[in-house]
Amino acid sequence: MIPPEVETTPDVAALKEFDPQAITAAKFDRGELTLWIEAPRIVPACEFLKVKRQYRYMSCLTAVDWYPAEPRFEVVYHLYAHAHHQRLRLKAKLYGENPAIASVTPVWRAANWFEREVFDLFGIRFEGHPNLTRILMPDDWQGHPLRKDYPVTGYR
Repeated sequence: MIPPEVETTPDVAALKEFDPQAITAAKFDRGELTLWIEAPRIVPACEFLKVKRQYRYMSCLTAVDWYPAEPRFEVVYHLYAHAHHQRLRLKAKLYGENPAIASVTPVWRAANWFEREVFDLFGIRFEGHPNLTRILMPDDWQGHPLRKDYPVTGYR
């Protein structure tokens, strides 16, 4: 659901005009705009926001595990537009069984390392990523330490 006061903001209006089905929910809280984007539409939405809305800087990409709720994961993108000093947060929900989403590395090269970190620590696959390998944990490590169901002492 998109509240009426959020629906008229320039970024929401432009993205809805570009792809009416892309945004599933939105909120404006504490001066920050957050948009929930359908996972299959994340790359076109990001390309549009970069080219047409000037969000040329992706400052962070991370994930949240809402275990035991489903959809279990949210992939979170923090964007910034230097041209109009505006921040934007995008979120895409993923189910816990084999979580995967398209890589935004072709849109922002900085996503490369962030996606590898999320893959390593949460187990979320980024389809089309140029080198999706572990970055923090050893290659032979079992499991993904930032998942809520991961044992505190690790697997034994």
